[in-house]
Amino acid sequence: MWTEKDNKLCREFQFKDFVQAFGFMSQVAILAEKMDHHPWWANVYNRVEIELTTHDAGNTITEKDRALAAAIDKIV
Repeated sequence: MWTEKDNKLCREFQFKDFVQAFGFMSQVAILAEKMDHHPWWANVYNRVEIELTTHDAGNTITEKDRALAAAIDKIV
């Protein structure tokens, strides 16, 4: 579930292993590129942390962030 923290939508995902986590990140990367809205993220082994905020809107949560979050949820 996405949470709002410090003007960001945040979520942590956990996978079976690194390969699944990396595959997920690859899918998100393609999606983010198509939407022209790129996340901040971190990956350690089977965990992926994602933060979404719109820099052009003064680092606040916008509809672009909510749309990307919803699209990411469909991948999982």
